[in-house]
Amino acid sequence: MVEKRLFHSVAEQIVGLIDDGNFPAGVRLPSERELAQRFGVSRISIRDAKIALQAIGRLEIKASSGFYVAENRSVEANQFPIVNAFELTEARQVFESEAAALAALNIRDEDLQQLDELLDQMASPDTTLAAEADLQFHAVIARASNNAAIVYTIETLSRMREQVPELKPLYELICNSDSGHRAKEHRAIFDALKAHDPIATRGAMRAHFNRLLTAMLEITEIQAMEELQQRALENRLRFLAPAHVA
Repeated sequence: MVEKRLFHSVAEQIVGLIDDGNFPAGVRLPSERELAQRFGVSRISIRDAKIALQAIGRLEIKASSGFYVAENRSVEANQFPIVNAFELTEARQVFESEAAALAALNIRDEDLQQLDELLDQMASPDTTLAAEADLQFHAVIARASNNAAIVYTIETLSRMREQVPELKPLYELICNSDSGHRAKEHRAIFDALKAHDPIATRGAMRAHFNRLLTAMLEITEIQAMEELQQRALENRLRFLAPAHVA
């Protein structure tokens, strides 16, 4: 567990080096071996840290070249288009299902090993660690598609989920209350990827997002009912209580 948490610290140190100008925008990061020696951690921790930073837009990957410090393309939440959680999830389903199908044809053994490790982290009782592993799981699959345009699109959708204040709470509520389904669905995606079956992988990813949309509908319906009941109670106290006093 300690090893799995190391990437948090590594990611923070890399960000510090970027912000201090040691790794300027556009510069290729040193190799995993060099970074592992520099920070005194395993190459797996370095890889996890880089994927986490890629997911939030601090790093970008160039095919057959490696990880680079992202150019000044950070996006503020108020620059994103105005969407609701259902629209964002629908878009993720479209892009990530096809990305997964492509990944099934191209995925490497080391990618599968990393996905397997992330599945273990998603089962952690530490909800923060589990949520970060979930994000990384999808980022690894996107990268395995070997399509830079798809990777950029999925990264942007991931940042919207994390940075738009109206979207993040609903996602967190679903993830924290529905971990059993999440583990089963991600395992199905992994198994299809491991079999290099694009049709099964696409179907597993679509099923994952279909269930997510269903969970969103159920939660928003409950929230709407609770708000309606609260307003009814407030009206009752306002308009009927004085009559009892008289």
